[in-house]
Amino acid sequence: MAEHGFQLYDTTLRDGTQQEGMLLTVEDKLAVARRIDALGVGFIEGGWPGAVPRDTEFFRRAATGELDLRHAVLAAFGATRRPGVAAALDPQVRALLEAETPVVTLVAKSHTGHVRHALRTTLAENLAMIDGTVRYLVYAGRRVFVDAEHYFDGYQLNREYALAVVRTAAEAGAETVVLCDTNGGSLPDEVASIVAETRALTGVPLGIHCHDDTGCAVANTMSAIDAGAVHAQGTAHGYGERCGNANLFTVIANLVLKRGREVVPLEKLRDLAPTGRAIAEVTQVPPRAAAPYVGSSAFTHKAGLHASALRVDPNLYQHTDPALVGSAMRTLVSDLGGRSSIELKARELGYEVAAGSDEVARAARRVKQLENDGYSFESADASFELLLREELAGGPPPAPFEVESWSVRVLAPRGAEVRTEATVRLVADGRRLTATGYGNGPVNALDTALHSALDPCFPALARLELTDYRVRVLSGETGSGATARVLTSFRDGERAWRTVGVDGNTVTASWRALLDAVHYVLLDRPTEPAPAPETPAPAAAAVTG
Repeated sequence: MAEHGFQLYDTTLRDGTQQEGMLLTVEDKLAVARRIDALGVGFIEGGWPGAVPRDTEFFRRAATGELDLRHAVLAAFGATRRPGVAAALDPQVRALLEAETPVVTLVAKSHTGHVRHALRTTLAENLAMIDGTVRYLVYAGRRVFVDAEHYFDGYQLNREYALAVVRTAAEAGAETVVLCDTNGGSLPDEVASIVAETRALTGVPLGIHCHDDTGCAVANTMSAIDAGAVHAQGTAHGYGERCGNANLFTVIANLVLKRGREVVPLEKLRDLAPTGRAIAEVTQVPPRAAAPYVGSSAFTHKAGLHASALRVDPNLYQHTDPALVGSAMRTLVSDLGGRSSIELKARELGYEVAAGSDEVARAARRVKQLENDGYSFESADASFELLLREELAGGPPPAPFEVESWSVRVLAPRGAEVRTEATVRLVADGRRLTATGYGNGPVNALDTALHSALDPCFPALARLELTDYRVRVLSGETGSGATARVLTSFRDGERAWRTVGVDGNTVTASWRALLDAVHYVLLDRPTEPAPAPETPAPAAAAVTG
């Protein structure tokens, strides 16, 4: 069970969506909420009903049963009543009740400058707005949290007024008052000191809400909790406006693994990385590769010194077991590593290799030479595995097919759409295959031609799909004469991998990366060609010889 009494509060669907470039549909918001709930978080803030039509619709659909939360309690976010208007008559306050959520979170000004210049009201009226709105919602049967906006800046400007905001909210019935570092400019020692002082002077249950403008949002959140905060807010992947919010995934893992506080059920902690990936798929905003715990590079090692130590004991260069958060250790193969990196990567890929073997030494030398020529294997596991298999076998394995030739030409008739045509001539199981493919560029055309020629012979290739293509011009010669490195991404159902090709000719580099992908599939599965099809091949894939 999760730790009783501590409130873990997710605000991805409201604060997180303020990130530049993020726009979630109602369906997206429902999907993210389900993922956060499954992780065991206690509260999910769904948005601002009445102010944002999409959020109003989200709460309507949630209330009709589309969001069946098993762990979390849904919260609606809004502001205190307007100056001079009774809470019962304020449409925004009424919209909070109409959202039908068990919890309402109110934002309230705690900085005197914001009261005077943003709200354009008096300090006394602001306190009355807090008091009246909280009492109205509590009387209506809602649990109320109050976000004390700009609290840390306000506390330093006028401590007594900031404390008055906290006391007023609590006396009106607020369950927790959340101290917000809205500008994200505070540092951990300041946060710890102010939280401790506020707690001692008011006796009110306090929460923390931090932004990351100094890069300290998680550290500030941890400092606040250490100082007595019993409620912590954050967003998935630290999504949010400007520099983002406190990364809730990092906060959760830190509390469980570093503080021994079971803020989510222990069995749920293993869902942390998978949850992060699933949410990123919905938002289409990927997390930083170097994000703690859930980033793709969080447990990835490249340097040879590290690899040598990790071969002895993975704990020597990892602060925790990646499996605890649903992640895994990865080894990158590069010219920075040596035999140890090759050995670790081989074992990671499922190959049993002897430490210090000649095969590992040969693979290490070959990687160094190829990377000196422009290759990069750290993001191209499939190309590395092909190289490794070749060295383990003592030479190239039997090829499932041979390439006789290939060509690409651009068709640009006057007044018509430009197309690219690629022709490949291959030999498989003694049969000569000629296929032509068309596409919107040379890579697309070559990919189409390869499928046309080989899919009838090798059914495993039918699911092979090119998903991404990147070209980098390498240093050295400049302009159009420079060497190109091509990195291609593929998938065939649930598996995904990358290959790399390098050449002075970009199309040739692309062809090499494409061939690696095809060989990878065929070497990973039975490679016996299928019988020749009984029906005539399509015109684009003529079989000759």
